[in-house]
Amino acid sequence: MPSRPTRILVPAGALGLGWDEAALEAGLARAPDLIAIDGGSTDSGPAYLGRGVSKYSRAQTKAEWAALIDAGARAGCPLVVGTAGTCGAGTAVDWLLEITREVLAETGRHAKIAVLYCDRNPAALAAAWDRVAPLPGAPEVTVEDVATCTNIVALAGVEQVQAALASGADIVICGRTTDTAILAALPIERGCHPGAAWHGAKVGECGALCCKHPNTGVIEIMVDETGFTVTPMAEVSRATPQTVAAHLLYENSDPIILYEPGGFLDVTRSTYRAESDRAVRVEGSEWVPGPYTVKLEGARVAGHGIMSLVLVRDPRYVGAIDEWCASLEARARRRIAQRMGDVAYDLELRRIGLDATLGAREPDRAVPNEVGVMAQVVAPQAEVAREVAKVVNPLLLHHPLTEEEPMPTFAFPFSPPEVDLGPQYEFVFHHVLSLDDPMDGFRIEVIDV
Repeated sequence: MPSRPTRILVPAGALGLGWDEAALEAGLARAPDLIAIDGGSTDSGPAYLGRGVSKYSRAQTKAEWAALIDAGARAGCPLVVGTAGTCGAGTAVDWLLEITREVLAETGRHAKIAVLYCDRNPAALAAAWDRVAPLPGAPEVTVEDVATCTNIVALAGVEQVQAALASGADIVICGRTTDTAILAALPIERGCHPGAAWHGAKVGECGALCCKHPNTGVIEIMVDETGFTVTPMAEVSRATPQTVAAHLLYENSDPIILYEPGGFLDVTRSTYRAESDRAVRVEGSEWVPGPYTVKLEGARVAGHGIMSLVLVRDPRYVGAIDEWCASLEARARRRIAQRMGDVAYDLELRRIGLDATLGAREPDRAVPNEVGVMAQVVAPQAEVAREVAKVVNPLLLHHPLTEEEPMPTFAFPFSPPEVDLGPQYEFVFHHVLSLDDPMDGFRIEVIDV
């Protein structure tokens, strides 16, 4: 049976970022087969997965989600969100489900909702540890580490999303999925070219980020038997062969190969052609089937965090900031050992305005007017972290470069300078889990609201 060309409307790179309303209406006028939007990622660090919460404002999320529920109802097509609540953990999925119930109740609508849970049971994962393999660069992880995680999820692929859509749901709320899976699932189900479906999904995952005027948000990915077409919906936005091809560099260690559950996308032979002054046509992408594995993500508490910030503006100290920080840290560590004994903690000084982001990898360092020195303390016990930060406090304010010179005074931008960051989380896995059945460990609930 011939495939059915499939139009996927992507309103934005993530739920919570907003979009151009006129562009969304233009997309709806083209009769999409599916509206799909990402709900999160690991971009903002491990705390959201560790805590099982969203990074986005509830009010903002509710307003945008209500608009998309309305859009899906008017278009007569399913609405799918992936990685709900930023992290895709079950608690974050339930958070968005609660918002969905509220929106439906307030608007007097009824809907069938399919909920895809991607959480992994720690005991079951530990029992299947022989099926877990590290990816390149993975940290050393043992089966005992599984129990230390506060949340563990597996990244769903197209099969799990297809199963949720097969329920006939109007709204599909997914836990942790690959960014591409929610866009590729329906075209592949309909028999469209699998390489085109995966490639189009990768290009479209972040909405108009693959176009000029990326903040407009809304794009359409149309997939058929031979390729896909990218069309931005805002009048001011343009897709070009360069902007579309460049998106394979985005969040991808290899711009040619993209691994997904069940295989990989190979864009070696892909061609990019301007179909108009706004749209781009792509053909030649190849999907290569392989073993079915899903990536694992887990997070755990690494300790309790305290942060202090001091502003260093004296030109002499700014010019010698490396020496000053090294001297201050050494003096602080001596004091901590003298006053507190052999306690476990981590102390790091980051020079904001100099190299706080890249550290030793900073390629070009000019002398700025001032440097903000951020002291970060992480310790297993909150009280130890607080004590260490307070030992560091007077040194941040008055530590001299040499013992002979007058005592300097720097600037705390707030008082007290210690900010309690609470529990600090770390990612645990960079591993994949082999599955015999793509649905192993995944769970779908269908609810009529």
